[in-house]
Amino acid sequence: MDSTVKDKMQPTLPSGSSCPGPEWPEQEKAEQLARGAALKWASGIFYRPEQLARLGQYRSREAQRTCFLEARIKSVVQSYLEGVQTGVWQLSQALAAVQGAHEALSQAHGLIQSMAQASKSLEALQERVAQHKQLQALSQLLPRLQAVPASVTHTKMLIDTQQLLEAYASLRELEQLQEEAWVSLGGLELPVFQGLGLLAEALGHAVEAAAGAAGQLARTNPSLLVAAIRVAEMEARRPTPLGQVPRDWQQRCLQGLQAGLEQVHFGTTVLPEPGALGEWLQALQVALPAELATAEALVAPCCPPHYNVVQLWSHTLHSGLRRSLQQLLEGPELEAADAFALLHWVLHVYLGQEMMGSLELGPEADVSQLEPLLTSGNIEKLEATFVVKVQANVAQWLQKALDGEVAEWGREQEPNTDPSGFYYSPMPAIVLQILRENIDLASMVSESLQHRVHGMALSELGTFLRSFSDALMQFSQDHLSGEAPAPHYVSYLLAALNYQSALRASLPVLHLDGVAPGVLAAVEAGLDELQGKICRLVLEALQVVLRPLFAALPSPQWLSGSELLDGVCEQMCNFCRDFRHVRNPVVQVLLAEAERTVVVQYLHALMQGRLVCRSADERTQVAQCLQHDAAQFKELFLSLGLEETAHCTPVLLAVRELLTLCDLTLLGVEVAGLQQQFPDVSEDHVSALLDLRGDVSREQRQAALSSLGTGPPPSRPAGRRALFSLVPAPTPSISTCLSGLCS
Repeated sequence: MDSTVKDKMQPTLPSGSSCPGPEWPEQEKAEQLARGAALKWASGIFYRPEQLARLGQYRSREAQRTCFLEARIKSVVQSYLEGVQTGVWQLSQALAAVQGAHEALSQAHGLIQSMAQASKSLEALQERVAQHKQLQALSQLLPRLQAVPASVTHTKMLIDTQQLLEAYASLRELEQLQEEAWVSLGGLELPVFQGLGLLAEALGHAVEAAAGAAGQLARTNPSLLVAAIRVAEMEARRPTPLGQVPRDWQQRCLQGLQAGLEQVHFGTTVLPEPGALGEWLQALQVALPAELATAEALVAPCCPPHYNVVQLWSHTLHSGLRRSLQQLLEGPELEAADAFALLHWVLHVYLGQEMMGSLELGPEADVSQLEPLLTSGNIEKLEATFVVKVQANVAQWLQKALDGEVAEWGREQEPNTDPSGFYYSPMPAIVLQILRENIDLASMVSESLQHRVHGMALSELGTFLRSFSDALMQFSQDHLSGEAPAPHYVSYLLAALNYQSALRASLPVLHLDGVAPGVLAAVEAGLDELQGKICRLVLEALQVVLRPLFAALPSPQWLSGSELLDGVCEQMCNFCRDFRHVRNPVVQVLLAEAERTVVVQYLHALMQGRLVCRSADERTQVAQCLQHDAAQFKELFLSLGLEETAHCTPVLLAVRELLTLCDLTLLGVEVAGLQQQFPDVSEDHVSALLDLRGDVSREQRQAALSSLGTGPPPSRPAGRRALFSLVPAPTPSISTCLSGLCS
């Protein structure tokens, strides 16, 4: 197909249309592909001569196809031209319509301008018409408007005389007239109605005041209370005119009920003064149930059911009481009595059957679901305050008891005794009674407070024991120094032992269930320390008596007879005579300590080196004295009441065995046996006893002393107390029985 034929097949586009041409790369690519296909087809035809015979058929077929394509292109172009022609016609029609609308709008604008000019001329007439309508309405309302001032005065009088229903009816008439005049006059406010707002506020205040005095009015004038509540209810049901703020008199009525109730019982002026809290709580205990009973019997019938008067009363009373208690706790710190009264009242009385839980009150009065009167922090603070205050009071009481006891120690007469003959003082009973009463008192509040007071009581008891011990030491120091000698010094020390014993015997009364038994261990240790200190003071007094007597032992008088030891025993009897006024088991401890003191003094005198035996006869004579003295000491303390198992006199017999030993080769065995019986014996003690024998050579002494370090460590026999460790290590000066001391 040549280019001429191809050009004829392309449609002729109208002027103004865009020709794709080379501007479309896809069209150019398609043309190239078509030309390539045509060339390939033609080359195939001309390459094979046998196909040339059919060339005419191919030409005819291509001519038909070309004609068909030209016809389709013409049809498309014709349709396109017809669509363009239709669009141009429609545009011309629209232009004509727009021009017609523009002309119509211009005419309308002219008419509007002419009408605006005409309306300006009618404005004055319209104002005249409106004024005429207002004057017509005002002329119709004028008789009623003239009566408004009198109605306002009458309504004010009704409010002042507490005729609340009539006052409300009159106020509503005035307000309806005001609304009617406002509508009729086109929103014009008349000065005659200016006082209605104040009048309505006065009536609302009267309703609130009547509700605030509901408790009193329910008894004296229930009709006034009913009228006030009816006014509040009618006002609540009245539709509020548009543009006006609703008067919530029902809410004011409820607020008045609450405020009046709180003011009666919990006004700021009724908060109790310090020390008067208990009386205030007792008054509330009577007043609050009575108030609830009044609300249930008298106030509730005057109010609609949805007021829930009894519940409102109980909640209001609870809230007012809670607020008052919070104010009370924010003030000065309460005293112990007030803190206890408040804790006990809040935790046990308030919700108890004698008050808010009374069976006479209906279920509506239940306050168990309300928040607690006191928070856990308040209770914690009150308990801490109570414990601190009680601790100060207990310390003061115990100090007074101790001062009274100390004042008696310098009396000219012996301590008082009970019917059994034992020294007696009410002080231990007073001390324990003070502590126990405070513990029992705290148990009436809560277990936690009881445990706190219990710990405080034990702490104060320990402090008291230390103060008692210090007072005894000062008493002893003043007596021994001669500043304030006591006529019955030892007797009052013995009486103090009875006080300690009485405290120990009564200590279980301070035990609490659920508390570990070891909680009393510190107090028991303090009592043990006090007992040991008193015993030491008694024994020091005994040593003062015995020291001059043992200064003469050993001596020729001691070896020749028993007069010296008889004097010691007589002094012991005189000194221990008052031991019978001491109760068991302390008296046994005291007797055992007295016996050990005597034995220690005896051993100390024996080891001073004032006696050295020069012959077997002398050793036999000393051994006989030791045996006699041991028997006499044992008999003495048995007569005083000491149990036999507690005696220390066997040490004298052990020394006697060491002196009577004939075979010195067995001296080491004897010394080792002495150490087994008395593990606290030292080399100095053994050396002093060997000096007493007088026949031990240096080598034998060294051999005997070396036996102390051999063998297993000795253990103290059961029931055997330390002796030699209490005897000062001797520094002997050797002499003989024939020296001037023994002559």
